[in-house]
Amino acid sequence: MNNDKHLAPLDTTTFQRIRNWYLFALATIALSIIVAQILIQHHLNSQLDDSKVINVAGRQRAFSQKLTKEVLLLKEMPGPGERTQTFNELRETLNVWKASHQALQHGDLYLGISKIENEEVQALFKDINPYYDAMVGAVENIITDYKETGKSIPDPLYVDILLKNEGAFLKTMDTIVNKYDALSKSHLQNLKFKEYLLLAISLLILLLEIFFIFKPLSLQIRNTIKNLIVAQHKSDENTKEIKKLFQEKEKSLQELQELNFVIDNAALFASIGKDGNVVFISKKFNELLGRNDQNVNIPLYEILTTDEGQQQYLAEVLKSNRKNIRTEEIKIKTAQGESLWLDMSIIPIHQSSAQQSILILCSDITERKRTEIKVAQLTQANYEETMRQKQLQAIQIVEGQEEERKRIAKDIHDGIGQMLTALKFNIESINLGNMEKAAEKIEFIKGLASDLIKGVRTATFNLTPPELSDHGIFPALLKMTLELSKLTGKNILFENKTKENIRFNSLAETNIYRVVQEAVNNAIKYAEANYILVSINFNDNTLSVVIDDDGKGFDGSISEKAPKNASEGGMGLFFMKERINYINGRLFINSLPGKGTRVTINYKL
Repeated sequence: MNNDKHLAPLDTTTFQRIRNWYLFALATIALSIIVAQILIQHHLNSQLDDSKVINVAGRQRAFSQKLTKEVLLLKEMPGPGERTQTFNELRETLNVWKASHQALQHGDLYLGISKIENEEVQALFKDINPYYDAMVGAVENIITDYKETGKSIPDPLYVDILLKNEGAFLKTMDTIVNKYDALSKSHLQNLKFKEYLLLAISLLILLLEIFFIFKPLSLQIRNTIKNLIVAQHKSDENTKEIKKLFQEKEKSLQELQELNFVIDNAALFASIGKDGNVVFISKKFNELLGRNDQNVNIPLYEILTTDEGQQQYLAEVLKSNRKNIRTEEIKIKTAQGESLWLDMSIIPIHQSSAQQSILILCSDITERKRTEIKVAQLTQANYEETMRQKQLQAIQIVEGQEEERKRIAKDIHDGIGQMLTALKFNIESINLGNMEKAAEKIEFIKGLASDLIKGVRTATFNLTPPELSDHGIFPALLKMTLELSKLTGKNILFENKTKENIRFNSLAETNIYRVVQEAVNNAIKYAEANYILVSINFNDNTLSVVIDDDGKGFDGSISEKAPKNASEGGMGLFFMKERINYINGRLFINSLPGKGTRVTINYKL
């Protein structure tokens, strides 16, 4: 009985007493901290009020001087406009001065000033009020004369009153400011005394905690540790005995774990002996195989399938290496003729008896196999559909190329061809006998030749500009915008944000140029845009080209659908995407009806 009491970790009565004293000490410290914070916050608020009062009082001195200065300035200003501005400033200064004076005496929530309670300060304000009232009356009379009679030069009588009372006002206000400063210092001294008193109380509480709480508690903890050491020695002895029991049961536990694994993780299981005959087969396995009889003393492969070829394969699998776990996915045929897929695991049990040496675990994966077949069929169908789309796209590309050839041939025939024909006829019609008409013909032929050269340059520029191959994408786009701006009369601008001319591979430059050309032509031809901006930038190894226009715009969802043929329209957008995809770039088209279009091309090196 005494031994049990000695081994107790802590005496209940002692623990409760220590806990109560400890809580009392913590509460006392917390209370002292809270009180200190309240006093400090109260003093800080008081100091803030004192600071505001001192600032406002000091400002009163400055405003009284400002009033006097503005009144004196009115006598010296030559122009009426300057006097009007000074009168406005004088009126504003007077209003602020009066409001601050009233706030110092009676308090003002807007300015954050409380009403004065000190009798000495109140007496000082009584002394200063006659000077203040005289100065206010003088300034108000000056303002009233200006407002009612338009008299811009102040009356000398009012100026003398203002100057006569200003000195006394300033002197008394200095006394008030000094009094406020003395009161603020007095408040600070009171706070210091209270803080020292609270500090002494806190230190006293800490000393009491050390002698009446922490010292007894340390003695109690030391005794408890001694008791724990004794208990630990006994626990070590008991642990050694328990360890021996665990070692003796280790084999049994391992076999139980294997059996639990079978029960927990497989509903389709069977066991066979060394001769291949079934020792046990689960009820669910029998139901899956469509068997009703309980005869299990037959080879497993005859139970699993009725197909002779599958039986021969299973017989070979079950007779093969039994040292390691083997997994097979096999197809079987039940007694009802149904085909099933099983995921079979063959697990050798080396510690078992001679009648049970192999464990068979199975999972029905028939649905998974059917799903895989369906996925394969869908994959094949998707592949065929993709190939069909590719063939259709190839046809569209060929049609687009043919249309482009027709357009170029038409441009050459209608433009350059007609001008060449006209040139030929004009040359043949030259009559050297009539030199005057011959000279006119030659001048006309010169103009026609210039137009012909311009047409040839335009056609060749539309085919492949020489700047693209000679100097790169940046000069080529600049040249394109300048030429199109001249030909169409539209505001087509080019902005190059790069610091230097960077060359890319010719394939990328050609395709980017064609896409930009198509976007600009669409903005001119279909969007009827008046302002087009082509900007280009190169950052983080990425070339970015943006084409903005203020045209009619279109429904952006149209660009997401590929046209079935050239007659449907939209082939330009389709070819733009195909060109950018060909160089592994990205194309973004953002447009709304009536709000213009933005085409963005990103090409990463």
